[in-house]
Formats: sequence, C-alpha cells, structure tokens
Amino acid sequence: MPRQSLSGSTVVAGMTMVTIGSMTANIAAYLLALAGLRWLGPAGYGEFASLLAAQLVLAVPALGLQTVVAREVVHGKPEAALRALGYRSAAIVGAVAVALVPLMSWALDTSLGATSAALVAAPLLVLLATEQGLLQGTGRFAELSVVLAGAGVARVAPAVAVMAVGGGPGPTLLAGAVGTGVMAFAARLIVARVSGEREQGGGAVIGVATVLRASQVQLALIALSSMDLVIARAVLDSHDAGLYAAGAVVTKAAFWLPQAIGVVLYPKMANPKQSASAVRSAVGVLVALGAVVVVGAVVAAPLAPILFGEDYAPVQGILWMFAWNGAALAVLQGVLLSAIAGERTHLAIVAWVGLAVEAALMFTVADTVRQFVAVAMCVATVTAATVAVLVLRSARSAGVPTR
Repeated sequence: MPRQSLSGSTVVAGMTMVTIGSMTANIAAYLLALAGLRWLGPAGYGEFASLLAAQLVLAVPALGLQTVVAREVVHGKPEAALRALGYRSAAIVGAVAVALVPLMSWALDTSLGATSAALVAAPLLVLLATEQGLLQGTGRFAELSVVLAGAGVARVAPAVAVMAVGGGPGPTLLAGAVGTGVMAFAARLIVARVSGEREQGGGAVIGVATVLRASQVQLALIALSSMDLVIARAVLDSHDAGLYAAGAVVTKAAFWLPQAIGVVLYPKMANPKQSASAVRSAVGVLVALGAVVVVGAVVAAPLAPILFGEDYAPVQGILWMFAWNGAALAVLQGVLLSAIAGERTHLAIVAWVGLAVEAALMFTVADTVRQFVAVAMCVATVTAATVAVLVLRSARSAGVPTR
C-alpha cells in the first residue's frame, strides 16, 4: 500500500474529513446513551454504562495499536506484517477478556451473559484499529473518515434497534459487538480496495510489547476518565449508579468535544522549538472552552429532565460538576499528547497516581452521586494542572524556548 505524500492542503482536507468521521461516531455514541437512558431506566442504564466503561478500558490496546501501525507504515513495514501484529494483539486481548468475564461480572454485579457481550467487542475493536492504522499511515483520510463514521453507526444502530424492541443491557451490547465485527470486516475490504502493490521486505517482526508501550499513556487517560463509572456501579446502589451514569454523559461530551485542538496543535508539540508555546496555547484554548462548557451546563441544566426523563431530575443541579470534570480531562488529554510528542511519556505516572487517589477516595469517602462527581472533578483538575506544569518545566530545563 503506497504512502501518499501530504501537502499542506492535503493535511487540512484530511483533518476536516477525519473530524467529520469522528464527530459522526461521537454523535452516534451520544444517541446510544440517550436511548439507553430512556429505554433501560436508571438501574438498567447503570449496568449498561459500567459495562461499556469496562469494554473501553479493555480495548485501550486498540488505540496504541493504531498509532504503532500508522507509524510503521510510514517507516516502510509491509501490510502483511502489520496485520499479523494486529491479529496477535487481538488474540491476546480476546484471551484477557475471556479470563476477566467472571471477575468483571462479580465486581460489577452484572450477569455473565451481559459481561461477555460487552467484553467480546474488545478484540474486534483491535482488529478494526489495525485497518484504521493502515489507512492513517498511508494518508487515506477520506477512507479513514468513512471507517470512523461507519464504526460508530454500525455499533450504535443495531444496539438501539435491540433496545427499541425491549432488549436489556446484554442483548444490546451483543448487537453492538456484532456491528463492530461487521465494520472491522468492511474496513478490511476498504483497505484492500485502496491498496497498491505491497512491499515485500519486512525486517524484524514487530513485537506486541511495542503496542503495549504505545498504549500506556492512553490507558492512563482512559482509565481516569472511565473508572469512576465502574466504581460507582460497585459502590452506589443501582439507582444512584444510574443517575451518575446519566451525569457522566455530560462529562464525556465535555471531554471529547475539543479533541480536534490536540490534533491541530500536535505537530507543533512535536517540534522542540514550538513545543512549550503549543502546550500553552492548547491549555489556554482548552481551559477557555471548558469554562464555556461549564457555563453552558448551568444554563442547560433545566433541560435535563426533558432530555433524560424525570427519573434523572436529581442530577440537574450538579451537571456543571460533570461538565467541569470532562473539561479538566480534556486539558489532561492535551498535555499528555504533548508528553507523547516530546517523548516524555513517563509523565503519565501522574495520571496513574491520580487514578489511585480517585479510587481510594471513592471507595472510602464518597457514598453519594454529588460526592462521587466532586472527587472525580477535583482529581482531574489537580492531575491536569500538575502534568501541564511538569511538561512546561521539562521543556524549559531542556532549553526549549517558551515563546
């Protein structure tokens, strides 16, 4: 598969197309959340959301795999070797998923069937990420946009259809997994269609450890942004866990809304002469946008019972706290991207420490929805600020100009 040269106009067009694809997938995910809130009820949605969070954490190697595959395509690795890496990674994730089903079922107080339906999607997401990495590395952004959008729709449409006819969390999750598998196969066909003459050299086999190293930073971020739902399911009663899951929809929206900022500024973050300035710009824009989102949550709070249903009225007054949590996580995502760009991935340890502190407080101190979101909000804010300071200090100590 030949790699396309990327001119300035190609980069802009590619970013636009990928943004459209990502936004389509995110909108589909929000529609799935709204459908779940309406049709599953607080208890059913609490189970559904906690299993989705567990699925997301287990599928984190997919994020690392896509970056590795894209990078190695640029370095000239053949498609067959990279797809073999994807198969090995999927097999490992699948084996881990099977082993974790009983433990997750016990920890989340969910049925084995529903837990299995949630975790079976993880290796399918890894296979899908392989194809996305191949498209990304060759600059096939139009096709990548189609795959991103198609993956969101293929996952959500059958899940919503199952909920509409009265299916519970288990059948809904299984329908979403089937849709993901179909899209992984479709993405394989798309890659085959755009592939040119394949290179036959290969060099050394790429080890799965490479994927694990690339996944470390993403795992820290995803864990910090998702484990509160899992812990809420374990600590709170089913009704309050469902209320927390409803508020977390706002957190996810605030978290994912500004992701294009990191995409746009990432090249400057990777340039030693512009890194510190780019980080400051990213943090400034993310903080400003986060403030707007928090204010918007306050203004829009009265609409919560209309959108979610009267059962979720108790979270109306604290939606701004969920929005703040998501905005802080968005800032953390931006500064961790700069850590990856500047090969300072060891700074992810701050996020791991934040996760440990958050879990400890939620298990020992928090026992209401408000206390849970207060812990999440404070930990995310302190963690993001700490990483931002360390990134800028690292750049200054290395002699990088800050402006």
